[in-house]
Amino acid sequence: MSALTTNDKLVRMANQIAGFFRSYPDDEAVAGIHKHIVAFWTPKMRRALEAHGPTEGSGLDPLALKAITTSPDQNDSPVRAATNDPHLQGAGASDAG
Repeated sequence: MSALTTNDKLVRMANQIAGFFRSYPDDEAVAGIHKHIVAFWTPKMRRALEAHGPTEGSGLDPLALKAITTSPDQNDSPVRAATNDPHLQGAGASDAG
């Protein structure tokens, strides 16, 4: 069994984030993934994923790929507060919480 590369780990983490946002409309999911990666990943991690993501066979979820290759307009975004700013989760923005 071979060890996972750094890129494999970044792809796995980005795909987990995309899995969380899968039930959201695409625009909200992409904005939420983008915001999460920008808020919680180091610049080095983001640069590595941005370089690896668009390559053939990267294994990156299509929503995560779109999130790292576009910059959603947060001003006009339909994203709910907890999606736009994950630290607000539970602040009345979710019917689960």
